[in-house]
Amino acid sequence: MTVQAEHEVFSFQAEATQILDLMVHSLYSNKEIFLRELISNASDAIDRLRLELLSRSETPEAEGPLQIRVSYDKDAGTITIADNGIGMSRDEVIANIGTIAKSGTREFLRSLTGDQRKDAAMIGQFGVGFYSSFIVAERVVLTTRRAGLEPGDGVRWESDGKGEYTLETIERPDRGTTIVLHLREGEDDLLNGWRLRSIIEKYSDHISVPILMPGETEDKAEEDEGKPKPDTTVNRASALWARQKSELADKDYNDFYRHVAGELTDPLAWVHAKVEGLYEYTLLLFIPSRAPYDLWVTEARHGVRLHVQRVFIMEDTGQILPKYLRFIRGVIDSSDLPLNVSREILQGSRAVDNIRVNAVKKVLRRLAELAESEPEKYATFWKEFGITLKEGIADDYSNRDEIAKLLRFNSTKSATDDPDTSLAEYVARMKEGQEHIYYLLAPSLAAAKSSPHLETFRAKGVEVLLLGEGVDNWVVSSLRDFDGKKLQSVAQGAGDLGALEDEEEKQAKEQADAEYAGLLGKLKAYLAGQAWDVRLSTRLTTSPACIVGNEPEIDINLMQRLRGTGLPRQAVLELNPGHPLVQRLNRRQDDKHIGEWAQVLFNQAVLTLGARIEDPTTFVQRLNSLLTALTEVEAAATEDGAATEDGASEESATVTGQADAGAGQERDGADDGEAS
Repeated sequence: MTVQAEHEVFSFQAEATQILDLMVHSLYSNKEIFLRELISNASDAIDRLRLELLSRSETPEAEGPLQIRVSYDKDAGTITIADNGIGMSRDEVIANIGTIAKSGTREFLRSLTGDQRKDAAMIGQFGVGFYSSFIVAERVVLTTRRAGLEPGDGVRWESDGKGEYTLETIERPDRGTTIVLHLREGEDDLLNGWRLRSIIEKYSDHISVPILMPGETEDKAEEDEGKPKPDTTVNRASALWARQKSELADKDYNDFYRHVAGELTDPLAWVHAKVEGLYEYTLLLFIPSRAPYDLWVTEARHGVRLHVQRVFIMEDTGQILPKYLRFIRGVIDSSDLPLNVSREILQGSRAVDNIRVNAVKKVLRRLAELAESEPEKYATFWKEFGITLKEGIADDYSNRDEIAKLLRFNSTKSATDDPDTSLAEYVARMKEGQEHIYYLLAPSLAAAKSSPHLETFRAKGVEVLLLGEGVDNWVVSSLRDFDGKKLQSVAQGAGDLGALEDEEEKQAKEQADAEYAGLLGKLKAYLAGQAWDVRLSTRLTTSPACIVGNEPEIDINLMQRLRGTGLPRQAVLELNPGHPLVQRLNRRQDDKHIGEWAQVLFNQAVLTLGARIEDPTTFVQRLNSLLTALTEVEAAATEDGAATEDGASEESATVTGQADAGAGQERDGADDGEAS
């Protein structure tokens, strides 16, 4: 900082400079936005003044009616926006004008793509407020005085948006803020009363304080005489949410949503309700059409604004709507809460509890209506907010059933990769005799689709839900059943298909259990400390092995997150008795390398599960040994011209099967050169 006469010169914060540069290059798709942003700031300043004075039992209108005034000067090339709200002190000017709000700023800048059209929409979504002045202005002058300070404590701020701004202490008789925009060359079309009025009516008609402009004089004589033109109110100057729904059109709701959400797009739907009874309040809540940039910024304040008797009190930080509905935007206006309400009072308020219960139910009901009557819109909603809504299954027990009906999943019946299956649709498609809703948790949708755990289910035509998102662990752990049908993981337990198995299959399973009992016992001994059990599988048709979680455990992917290994604590190795490799091992239980094959099968199953092998180097060495053995067997067969029935031809087929299985190969050392 340097001092020049009575002016102090400051440099903008680094992030502010980046935003200003974007603004100067007019990345907003519609430059008219600047007026909407400045009027919104003025409205917020008046709301804050009301709250501060009413909490001290003072009358906000004591110094005159609260209002916003917009004017222009063709000769000077300026547009002026003035309010008599709370104003700012010198320190507040530095904090609010020299620095962009810290929450989410860096995340916003990192998310810029370099595509001007996409970045323009994102800037509009970010809502940088005052900085939008530089879309149309080459120089901005702001004068302000905070309510309660002396006239001599006024502040004058000026900048051309190129990296620096100046501050000066001035005499200002009235509280409030005045912003003068010195327009850039080529922006003269804004110096027109009709144009400014149309912008205000388009974007700011819902503002609840009067927006005044000088009246247009029709009498040429009066204009020549320079008589002052009386001010006229441009907007309706009433809280939109307090008006009757019959008075409002879709455009009114869309415009108001753009104001409260800082958005450039229309919402998908909204809830507008006035509740009367023990408690009285009005809800106007919007379901956005796209996720806000800060949806996953934990410290961000989200978009439901709490009003008391039409006076803005605070942004909701989780006391009114639950966290899983943090994407909702809008207004809740209560007649029963005190004007000096705090977050601590909110936490213990019966009125707030009543508002919360009813607001959540109305939002969920509106989503259900959207899913039923406008499935395309609901598909858009789910793409943007499905992961967030799933959190409600674990967080909101009282509404779990309603949320469950709104969930959408991929399944083995899905035609595309877009989640399109509801639990109700799954139940309606269940095969006769099917007792469970089957699902598979996997690291990704692609991993789920290729999982060996699905083989028998595909063969029998049994639908399986494919869950590839982290939050799905909490969904299936919290939602135990739906419509009387228990949720069952296909990668957990014994894989019993119950009534879907015929008598022949059950007899074959019993016979295989007896036939393979010796092999299973040996493999379990070799895998002690790695596999909790080794058993035959009823869920595999083509793969040799897979790993599942033992019945009492919670789901595999939840254990993966808790332990970081990718395996359940009680991992069970299941073998396919119909696979050639498993059949060969059963015939040759005396093979001295059977312990190595046990490791090969186990590690192969670990990979298909999407988990991590403890010793990948050894696995690669075994794989290389297998490939080498395959080459040597083929060479030996060519030289000898023949092989014993139990020798080369069997070995060639076996090794090929082993290669397909991703296994390693060890030499047997037999006199005839046969590989083990």
